[in-house]
Formats: sequence, structure tokens, C-alpha cells
Amino acid sequence: MIHAMNGGLWLHRHIWFDKPLVHLVSVDRVKLESFGQDVGLALDRLQFKPLKDPRTTLRRDAWHWDLGGPVYPPHDPRLIVDVTAHAIAKFLVDGD
Repeated sequence: MIHAMNGGLWLHRHIWFDKPLVHLVSVDRVKLESFGQDVGLALDRLQFKPLKDPRTTLRRDAWHWDLGGPVYPPHDPRLIVDVTAHAIAKFLVDGD
């Protein structure tokens, strides 16, 4: 999340109602839109949601795409993956 708060792209994997999903998050809307265009994400699906910066507890403007299933973005070095959340999600889905 800190990476997103610093203007990077953060790929946050999680489970919602037993379905694996990801949020692609950033406080840098221009960078997020540019990446989304590169990989074919629909701009009209981009969502605004202020997030609390864990370093300051202040809310900051942020944007994200909700993604899941076949619309996971392809591997890209511009993304930071939340490995801990991914491991937990994998355990909840696969049991290993």
C-alpha cells in the first residue's frame, strides 16, 4: 500500500465472497490510467476511493480497478504484488 501512496501501482490480491479478486491501486491517476490503457482496462471501470495512508492516518485521493478471474492484469514489472495477501488468498482457495 505504501508503494501506491508513493504514486506507484499496487496489485492487491484478496478474496471477496469466496472469489479471488485484485485491486489495482494508486494515488497517481495518470500513471494508473496509462497502465490500464496499455493492458486494455476500461477507463469507465476506474473507481475513486480515498484511502488512509498508514504512515500518517490521513485520507488521500486514490483510484483503483476491481479485477478478477480472466481480467487479472498480465505480469508487469511496474506492479508491486502484495505477496502476503496472495499467499493467504491461495490458502483460502486451494487449502495449501
